[in-house]
Amino acid sequence: MAENKGEMSPVEQKVARQIEYYFGDHNLPRDKFLKEQLQLEDGWVPLETMLKFNRLKSLTTDVSVVVEALQKSKTGLLELNEDKTKIRRSPSKPLPEFNEEYKDGLKHKSVYMKGFPLNTTLDEIQEWLSGKGSIENIQMRRNLERQFKGSVFICFETEESAKEFLQCSDIKSFKDNEMLVMSREDYHAKKAEERKNMKAETKAKAKHNKEQQQKDAEDKEMGLLLNEKTGCLLKFSGDLRDVSREDFHALFSGHGKIKWVDFTRGAKEGTLLFDGNAKEAFEKAKKDKEDLKVKDNSVTWELLEGEEEKEMMKKIIEAQQESCSRSKGRGGRGRGFGRGRGGRRGRGGRDQGRNPYHGKKTKFDSDDEDAPAAPKREREDADGPAAKVPKTENGS
Repeated sequence: MAENKGEMSPVEQKVARQIEYYFGDHNLPRDKFLKEQLQLEDGWVPLETMLKFNRLKSLTTDVSVVVEALQKSKTGLLELNEDKTKIRRSPSKPLPEFNEEYKDGLKHKSVYMKGFPLNTTLDEIQEWLSGKGSIENIQMRRNLERQFKGSVFICFETEESAKEFLQCSDIKSFKDNEMLVMSREDYHAKKAEERKNMKAETKAKAKHNKEQQQKDAEDKEMGLLLNEKTGCLLKFSGDLRDVSREDFHALFSGHGKIKWVDFTRGAKEGTLLFDGNAKEAFEKAKKDKEDLKVKDNSVTWELLEGEEEKEMMKKIIEAQQESCSRSKGRGGRGRGFGRGRGGRRGRGGRDQGRNPYHGKKTKFDSDDEDAPAAPKREREDADGPAAKVPKTENGS
């Protein structure tokens, strides 16, 4: 390249900086078109081809301006051929190997800055950063619509230059805008933490929404049940020390079907939920047994109505739902209103007046109680041989 002819003009500075960016460590490994051009003629690229690049074309369309700028440049990155019609990256400055070590080095010598007005141009940022360190590249960060986001990544020539830049006092504001400045490493760590927190918040919100939807559905179902089931609650109180839920089933057997008994042994009061009208069941039972005692104990009976009925109905429904949940948790099936609170299977909603059917046993000659049990193999043979199960490939 020819000798330096003096100081660069502002246009020449921009032209040299732009062409050196095209051939620089950041752009060249990613520029598919330019790499293809380098393969055509031992790395030489015609200046006429370079002037088709949009950014350079916006600065100048005069080949002589490009030649003059490159001759005055002090970086030594590029060289001109003898007739000054082509340029290439100097063989003395080969591209670094684009490996993990190189990419890790970029992080250590890069800085993140945020706070630029959205209408800021690259020229304005470059001019503002002039004299603030040896800069290799400025990346203006953009959104999906290619609009400037107000932040940049600045890559310096060395890690030391980046650290010195972070200590500068005149980088805290740009055109009266307060700037956020940090190393690229710190920026990525901050974003990772934000993403982690956002993920946790999203998960917590989704869980809350799911629980709320479930609660709303349960409340709606509860409301429908409360509105549908009226006039079916009969409250009782008295000396009930030796009384069990089965006694209430026996008392109202044939007069009304009890779906749920809200009563704990030893308590002084409780409530019956009928599958139908409680008043009708009570009057039928009273007609059959005028005093309507329970195990010879005098009992006070009261038909629940209004708000008291709703509150008690809500309590019974919640107890029934809790019982179903416990049953499902043990692998069983929900049974609806088939069991009284705290009872064993068969209590509560089942009609206790029915006895299980016992079929008559027929005695055969082989039914000798003292006869020994047949050996296991004989029992298996009696039912036929066991089915053969094919082995799987792993022999299991």
